[in-house]
Amino acid sequence: MTDLFIPFYQQIAGNRLAHWLQTLPAQLALWQKEALHGDFHRWQKVLAQLPATTVSSKELGDTITLGLAEAIDEGQRKRIEHLLRQLMPWRKGPFNIHGIYIDTEWRSDWKWQRLLPHIQPLKNRFVLDVGCGSGYHLWRMREAEADFVVGIDPSQLFYSQFEAIKHFNPDPKVHLLPIGCDELPELQAFDTVFSMGVLYHRRSPLEFLQQLKMQLRPGGELVLETLVVEGDEHTVLVPGERYAKMRNVWFIPSCAALCHWLKRLGFKSPRVVDCSPTSLQEQRATAWMENESLIDFLDPNDHSKTIEGYPAPLRAVIVAER
Repeated sequence: MTDLFIPFYQQIAGNRLAHWLQTLPAQLALWQKEALHGDFHRWQKVLAQLPATTVSSKELGDTITLGLAEAIDEGQRKRIEHLLRQLMPWRKGPFNIHGIYIDTEWRSDWKWQRLLPHIQPLKNRFVLDVGCGSGYHLWRMREAEADFVVGIDPSQLFYSQFEAIKHFNPDPKVHLLPIGCDELPELQAFDTVFSMGVLYHRRSPLEFLQQLKMQLRPGGELVLETLVVEGDEHTVLVPGERYAKMRNVWFIPSCAALCHWLKRLGFKSPRVVDCSPTSLQEQRATAWMENESLIDFLDPNDHSKTIEGYPAPLRAVIVAER
């Protein structure tokens, strides 16, 4: 397999991330070797079949819209939709490719609208998104005039979905790397680090927050979005085997507890800028994500509880500085 990440290496060789080249190529070479098997090989074939089209119009707004519907004929439209459907389930979005609307499970634009007024302007900043999924928010960060945007997520499917979108918008300053946060060295180079929907999946949440801190330059901003519960600084929910049918949920702190954790780790001025329950309109099954979704995770007789009896999903955005 040709090294998929040579363009990224060439980009960072001349910027403040050049020291990442000491470790990253070996990590991604191993990933590519292991990814030769299974579904990834099939998804690479899907990407190779995406037709070249003229994208004379793009809008990186609430719906990432690339290309006009009239720029392709009906045969191309059916071919592109058929290929994109082979990358289902699509969870974060929405996207519109030449009039093909990818109605994702999450209305990720709602989350962006909640946090954007409260963070430092992204113009000219180097931005990292840890656990970026298929990369919807990477495009919103670029829309906000971030100078260089990097997302990391180890999922082969999310990487393939991102590359499918990037096929129609080959921006050299937006990248997704299929690695986990544990594989990050202490880069201390990003102006803003996002982590949205990851903390509760980590067995060691304080170690994870420290990893995020070490990616920031001094004075850089952390934007953390996560599940929370109501309570004081001593309140942390440690669910049983499952929370909302998810197996890998370990710790769900209160906002006060989470701000306390951040202070203990040396973050400055942690503050809650939004706290909102997840609605059935924001997360739901669609024709592009046909699996179970939020309605299936809640008590059918009481939507204030999960099916296991825990408080229903409540999500907060916390901002802090290194």
